[in-house]
Amino acid sequence: MSKVQLYDTTLRDGTQKEGVSFSVVDKLNIAQKLDELGIHFIEGGYPGSNPKDDEFFQKAKKLTLANSVLVAFGNTRRAKVKAEADTNLQALANAGVKVATIVGKSSDLQVTRVLKTTLEENLSMIADSVAYLKSKGLSVIFDAEHFFDGFKHNPDYSLRCLTAAAEAGASCLALCDTNGGTLPGEIADAIGAVKKVTSVPLGIHVHDDSGLAVANSLAAVNAGVTQVQGTINGYGERCGNANLCSIIPNLKLKMGIDCITDEQLSRLAEVSHFVNEAANLAPDTSLPYVGASAFSHKGGLHVSATMRWNESYQHIDPSKVGNRQKVVVSELSGKGNILYKAKELGLNLPPEGKEAKKLVEQVKLMESRGFQYENAEASFELLIQRARPDYQSPFELVDFMVVVEKRRRAPVKGSPEEILSEAMVKVRVGKEVMHTVAEGNGPVNALDQALRKSLLRFYPSIAEVRLVDYKVRILEETVGTGAQVRVLIESTDGVDEWHTVGGSTNIIEASWLALADSLEYWLLKQKGGGKDG
Repeated sequence: MSKVQLYDTTLRDGTQKEGVSFSVVDKLNIAQKLDELGIHFIEGGYPGSNPKDDEFFQKAKKLTLANSVLVAFGNTRRAKVKAEADTNLQALANAGVKVATIVGKSSDLQVTRVLKTTLEENLSMIADSVAYLKSKGLSVIFDAEHFFDGFKHNPDYSLRCLTAAAEAGASCLALCDTNGGTLPGEIADAIGAVKKVTSVPLGIHVHDDSGLAVANSLAAVNAGVTQVQGTINGYGERCGNANLCSIIPNLKLKMGIDCITDEQLSRLAEVSHFVNEAANLAPDTSLPYVGASAFSHKGGLHVSATMRWNESYQHIDPSKVGNRQKVVVSELSGKGNILYKAKELGLNLPPEGKEAKKLVEQVKLMESRGFQYENAEASFELLIQRARPDYQSPFELVDFMVVVEKRRRAPVKGSPEEILSEAMVKVRVGKEVMHTVAEGNGPVNALDQALRKSLLRFYPSIAEVRLVDYKVRILEETVGTGAQVRVLIESTDGVDEWHTVGGSTNIIEASWLALADSLEYWLLKQKGGGKDG
């Protein structure tokens, strides 16, 4: 099969996902990343519809794109309005691009019930709009909106919409499953009918309302489509658009279609994460190919087999898409998980020794108490270190006490009240026991301040560490306030980040354990690097 064109609409259709709003700078940066990925067409937005898209197209003129062509999006002319007088078409013509995509109805019911115009007028709207933009020197892609639904109800009319665009000079006819309800077999049958009435290249634009957007896109390619439209991470309205992060590697690695180079494919995970960051959305770790869990192994049997043969439980080499294999440790772990993680951390555990077996039992015991090490690798590394006979902890927790007091700011009735949190901790460093007290903005912050205060005398560089995220998970909701809780803490020293976990029926104790792990882990790393050593 000839090379398939990739058409990205993250900057337009993708922004219709709830919670997504890109700034102009975001859009420019994403366009540059998409160009590096090798995307052939980048739909930048809808000029004339809002000031942000107008500004984008003005500033995009300065972009240096090596692989991509920038596309402007708009509608066919309005009913009973001449093409040359339609402000939307004028905005497309003046956007400074060489390619425009216009969307038009290709379903008879959409024409009569939504546009409230006649079937013949809609055909004229399509033809006039394509011809007008062609006369302005633009190449025109026609997005046949609601094509597959229209084809089911009135196939003759839907095909007439396509031929109207083709005869007016459209360079590509993109068939749209706008409501996302079509099955792969129906996609292929409809494309077969289209190929009988036109020789113009075809594209596919589908939504994921039935969970079939990627499958439908690939079925369309097998049926002869040569342009695939989609978004990074499947962003889009309702359930999203076809996910290019799945489509691209499926085309290249499964179907043998060289839509991008091997080097470009290796940037796929990077681009996925970049767009997540720009959208300020938490990444979906379960996304195929690019998700953090896409090549994650948890079950003991799986890990054991993967250590012998990587392909036993993963369908491709993750490095091909810029991802990596990951082994997690949990109550489902076997000895293989522990050995793999120890090796990954640079720790030597004998395969036939008792240490690994004891660690498996320890992990299962700790997880029964509310701990979870899947997303707390710093705590897990400490678990391994503490199992070594020669390990010496940089400090030892003796005990702590937290007082939370509600008091008035002034001894006058009706004066504002405030909550005071005060923590006392005892910490042993070597032979010395430090007894410190600190106040904080809440009991956990007070504990954090008191613990740091105890350790600063011995480890001054601990001042570099700060807590950046604190999450609490209730594990047994039916038990109410007596439930086990899990606390997950993310810490940073400004360069690296690490996660630690604590579990208990007491939220303060769970927080204390996670905090202590965070500081002990950092001190362990600094000792290895010579700091405070």
